Amino acid sequence: MSKLIVESLNLFIVMGVSGTGKSSLATKLADELSFVFVDADDFHSVQAKKYMAENKPLTDEMRAPWLAIIIAHLTSLHQQGKSVALSYSGLKSAHRELFRELPFDCHFFYLRGDKDVIAKRISLRESHFFSPELLDSQFETMQVPLVSETDISAINIDRDFLSVVDEINTLAQSITRKVNNV
Repeated sequence: MSKLIVESLNLFIVMGVSGTGKSSLATKLADELSFVFVDADDFHSVQAKKYMAENKPLTDEMRAPWLAIIIAHLTSLHQQGKSVALSYSGLKSAHRELFRELPFDCHFFYLRGDKDVIAKRISLRESHFFSPELLDSQFETMQVPLVSETDISAINIDRDFLSVVDEINTLAQSITRKVNNV
């Protein structure tokens, strides 16, 4: 009797407040696993980027069309048989739930670190629409993962970048093996 191996499609979401390294880490993860890299920031409207550049945090009403576009893009990638590493803030539990409803095997990597370290990283970025003055609002809006959100791994970013990359890649490979061996 032969064993049928069905390879599932994964959606790994690297989440956290602005300046935690989401895009850089999700890019590395996508490269390591041969996944498609998607940056949620690429789906913000010109108006939303301008709004944030003016030190104004987005409202849930402003986030709704942005989330819908991201979800549609991810659905299209799933239909194409692609696994994805997504860089996305994941500030609100209800918004994270939208990604869990997709047909992927979904897992989140929650980047957390010292606010002063993150603020310094943001101040060093060039040509980014996010205003450093918005960091406080991101920390206020970030809903720490609930105990029921068992698909989230907390990652401390207050250390060198390659150590964080190694931890995320090791966890992702372990998760991928578990899913594909079920």
